[in-house]
Amino acid sequence: MAIDKFPRGKTAVVAAVTHGMGEMPGYSSMDLAAAASVKALRKVGLQPSDVDGVFTALPDDFLSGLGLAEYLGIRPRVTDNNRVGGAAFLTHVMWAALAIESGQCETALVAYGSNQRSAAGKLISAAKPTAYERPFQMPRPLGAYAMATSRYIHEFGLQREQLGAVALAARQWAQLNPDAYMRDPLALEEYLSARLVCDPLGVRDCCLVTDGAAAIVLTSADRAKDLVKHPAYVLSAASATEHRDITQMPSLVSTAARQSGERAYAQAGVRPTDIDVVQLYDAFTINTLLFLEDLGFCAKGEGGAFVEGGRIAPGGMLPVNTNGGGLSCVHPGMYGLFTIVEAAQQIMGECGARQIPNVNLALAHGNGVELSCQATVILGSERTL
Repeated sequence: MAIDKFPRGKTAVVAAVTHGMGEMPGYSSMDLAAAASVKALRKVGLQPSDVDGVFTALPDDFLSGLGLAEYLGIRPRVTDNNRVGGAAFLTHVMWAALAIESGQCETALVAYGSNQRSAAGKLISAAKPTAYERPFQMPRPLGAYAMATSRYIHEFGLQREQLGAVALAARQWAQLNPDAYMRDPLALEEYLSARLVCDPLGVRDCCLVTDGAAAIVLTSADRAKDLVKHPAYVLSAASATEHRDITQMPSLVSTAARQSGERAYAQAGVRPTDIDVVQLYDAFTINTLLFLEDLGFCAKGEGGAFVEGGRIAPGGMLPVNTNGGGLSCVHPGMYGLFTIVEAAQQIMGECGARQIPNVNLALAHGNGVELSCQATVILGSERTL
């Protein structure tokens, strides 16, 4: 097996923004992505004409890499429209970093936008039923995550209160984030009595359905110092895929985050215990437990116990999904880029009431389709170089 090689700390995120979080009727997904892009560029004194690398994957435009470049009026040297679900944007960071380091481009834009709530009002799945699933009429993707949750309960005795701890922590973080869509208090009793959606998942186990957009700007580490006071350096990026459809998943309680995380830690030269903040793609509460385990923050089967007692909530020992995550902050079809935005903003010290002191290492992890593609990015402050 080839040894991973990555240009550790040679590139950096210099701007990371969100836009149009919640409901934005009248705007297309492309409108939202473009607005976030311009917002991110202006933050560091750049214009669309400065961009020569465009990375995107809009939910309703399979040629969105071309479309976004056209919308912004630019002719990039590099365009990537890789589509592996919500993990795509973390792979975009990987390819952008490699492109910048090799001289293929100088200023890379990674952007996403979706009007899913105002236009459709329901979660869209990229997974199409196959001959193995069609006879059972499983709802996608909800049914896939319900299967994983059921198996986890069977193998490890997970309690609903432990899943509830994930939902409550996300809501507590969202209450510190003025841009979060759902900020009302959430009590455990309310979580437990919430409407059942797909056994064993209730409505509070499921991500939001919102509009929203995000964008980040990357450039070389040397140039980054001239654009922003505290760049978020890209220390590592890795992805791994084990299947597409949930029925082909080797184990319903173990994801390819094992591989992506192991490689990302090796590239960055750090361990899970070194990480200051963790941003995980929490499309469902079970995701948080699986990824905490597979990324090495606790042992397999111990995720439920690990999150008890507010350990991942504000004031806990491991800050997880400090913006409120997909469960309480935003989830416009795909959430992956928002993990990078929050990780970068934490390193840059831009998070206001939810800011964690002295963040030097931030891990962002993306999940695609039905626990299918996993991607991990580790960002660091100047102290980590």
